[in-house]
Amino acid sequence: MCLAVPGRIKSIDGTEPLLRSGRVDFSGVVKHVNLAFVPEARVGDFVLVHVGFALNTIDEDEARRVFEYLQEMDELAELESGEDGR
Repeated sequence: MCLAVPGRIKSIDGTEPLLRSGRVDFSGVVKHVNLAFVPEARVGDFVLVHVGFALNTIDEDEARRVFEYLQEMDELAELESGEDGR
């Protein structure tokens, strides 16, 4: 099943809107994510990420609830399959 996973933006690279990307922390696993769809997102914000693209920003409480649901459903295994800490 493919789901969007919440993560917190640790850093942002680039200023060109379509090329903007960042390092996102998914509860200890850091991945490189495209931020083109969330131009309003800033370091420290939570975003929902699907297949390497942040789709929208969410508040911390919602991010925590979604992450807990995904853990309960055992849907986080692919996150832990490798760390992309670029």
